[in-house]
Amino acid sequence: MPTSRLEAFSDGVLAVIITIMVLELKAPHGDDLHALVSGTGTSLLTYLLSFIYIGIYWNNHHHMLHVTEGVAGATLWANLHLLFWLSLVPFSTSWMDQSDLARTPVVIYGVNLLGAAAAYVILQTVIIRAQGPHSALKRAMGSDTKGKISPVLYLAGIGCALLGSDSAKAWIYVGLAFFVVVAVLWLIPDRRIERSIAADRTRLQP
Repeated sequence: MPTSRLEAFSDGVLAVIITIMVLELKAPHGDDLHALVSGTGTSLLTYLLSFIYIGIYWNNHHHMLHVTEGVAGATLWANLHLLFWLSLVPFSTSWMDQSDLARTPVVIYGVNLLGAAAAYVILQTVIIRAQGPHSALKRAMGSDTKGKISPVLYLAGIGCALLGSDSAKAWIYVGLAFFVVVAVLWLIPDRRIERSIAADRTRLQP
């Protein structure tokens, strides 16, 4: 099966996820900047962080499928597994926001991010195995340093959040900082796949 149908379905799901998240935002009760900051400030920040994460997955998913030659049954299920974890982001974001960044919701948010990261790695591995030892995706990924560092940072963030409490939130904020670091890490342009495609085209030129 061509990848176009899988990509279209995934794009649609991610668009719905973003729509659900933005609908969770509540308008402030006042009409000045103070009302916005006091009433919606935390919501905007948690929405922004989750929006960035969804955007990162959409971008990387697009590039990954660009070097995927075909879609097997295992790929379909692995992709659904990834979408399952991403579909939970609006829930975990909303709970974290409504609880005013309480310990358990922040930990669950971190687990959600970790689960999505693991699902992405599984999808990536399934595609590489389906394409064989000379997979274009495998060549493009290289050592995948960021992919290996990210789970460690998620676990560090979850661990820090577990050390916090509702009365002493310093550790919870440190845990959130780890999640922000991962997002910033992936926001830095990653052109491994573009470079791999360009190199393949150069080799194919007469």
